[in-house]
Parts: sequence; C-alpha cells; structure tokens
Amino acid sequence: MSVIEISSLDDHRLADYSHLTDVALRKSGGGLYIAESLLVLERAIAAGHRPRSVLALGSSVDDAVRATEGFDIPVFSGPSSLLEQLTGYLLHRGLIAAMNRPPLPAAAELLQDARRVVILENVVDPTNVGAIFRSVAAIGADAVLVTPRCSDPYYRRAIRVSMGTVLQVPWTRVGDWGETRALLTEFGFTLAALALSDTAVDLKSFAATAPERVAIVLGTEGEGLTAEALEAADTVVTIPMAHGIDSLNVAATAAVAMYALV
Repeated sequence: MSVIEISSLDDHRLADYSHLTDVALRKSGGGLYIAESLLVLERAIAAGHRPRSVLALGSSVDDAVRATEGFDIPVFSGPSSLLEQLTGYLLHRGLIAAMNRPPLPAAAELLQDARRVVILENVVDPTNVGAIFRSVAAIGADAVLVTPRCSDPYYRRAIRVSMGTVLQVPWTRVGDWGETRALLTEFGFTLAALALSDTAVDLKSFAATAPERVAIVLGTEGEGLTAEALEAADTVVTIPMAHGIDSLNVAATAAVAMYALV
C-alpha cells in the first residue's frame, strides 16, 4: 500500500472516481462499486471484498491506511477542491473506495441453511433497497433475494442508506418466478406475499403459526407485487392499517414483517 499525494488528475487509476455512474462502475475493471465512509469500507473488507484503491481527504488518510493494511493498493489524497473536481461532490464522509465486486453466490447456497428470507421484486428505488437491507439485517434475515428488475444493492445510494449492511447480509439475484418458486419448494420454504387482498391473512395471525421456513416477498412502491409473484405465493399476508391508511413504505413493511416473524 502506498499513499499518493495528487496535484493533478492525470493518473489513469483515478478514473474509477471520475463522475462514473453506478452502471458504468459495474461494467468497469471487472466490476466495481463505491464504498463511502470508513465504516462502509471496514464492513466491505470484513465481508471479504477487496479494495482497488481509496480516495481520502485530510485526516481520513490515516484511517484509510489502517483499514486497508495488507492490501497492495494506492491511497490517493489531495486538496479538497481537486478531489471534488474529480468526483463531482465534496467528500464529506472523509473517504471513498473503489471496491471489486465479488461474484454472487448461487441462490441454493443461501437457502440451504436459511429460515427467514426476504425477496425483493422489482424494487427499483435504491434508497428503498438500502433501507430494507438495513432493517432486515438488524432484525435477523438470513438472506435476501432480488429479482432481475430490482435495483442493484451495490449501487452507491443503496450502500449508503443501508449503512453498509448490504455488504453483511448474504444476497443474490434470482431468475423468473417459475425458477424461484421451484427453488423455494426444493428447500421447504413457504412463500408469503405482502400485499393488499380481501382474502389475505393478517400478519399477526400468520406469524403465530408461521412455518419453519418462510420467504416474504415485497413489491415496488406504487405498483406492488406482480400477478406472477402473487400466483407463486402460498399465502398473501397483510399488515392491518388504521386511520384509513392503506399501506406502508416498502422498507417499513419489510421491518414490521421481519420483526413479527423472527
């Protein structure tokens, strides 16, 4: 590891930080994501993820050096104005790191020993994805599965909102509902869809006699779950509402449902 003081933006290794979108980062350098703050960097490394470089401001350089001890990577530092010019924003969290994306595990690997699983169907807002991960991680989900159209949990905003918990809870992507339903059946999971329905079971009643293995599926804000998800589900579960309110934010729903089931 080496600390490199920069006075210009000519070093090609700085390109990882140069106004790249999450999609561009995912396609860059074999697949990258950005970890913001010392806390997130430490959680990423603890999860076995490998940093490619770190961009640190002022006193955060020592933190970056300590956190990445043992990795042969550059730690870049420089004037705040220059770093802001490079990234397009002020490094108010002190440091950011370009991280190599690890390969995603097979869904069967995650389901083998799991008891409580959360499935996110087409949750496209990375803020909601991050908030869901933070809630279900704290409460005790064993794994999270995300559908093909769901926002990437490694997007910068998702990681930031989750406080790095997307790096701690095992997760992976799954295929279509036919494939996913067959996989859940193979491992003995009951699939509970969180949705509004006249025939739905209320969450408290479902939790009172919940099966040993439960996967709850949550849909995107507004549209909710697709017809395919509802058809794949063994049961539809709802959270009773008061004051004429018909639904909660999807992240709040995830927290309430997991708390009831764990």
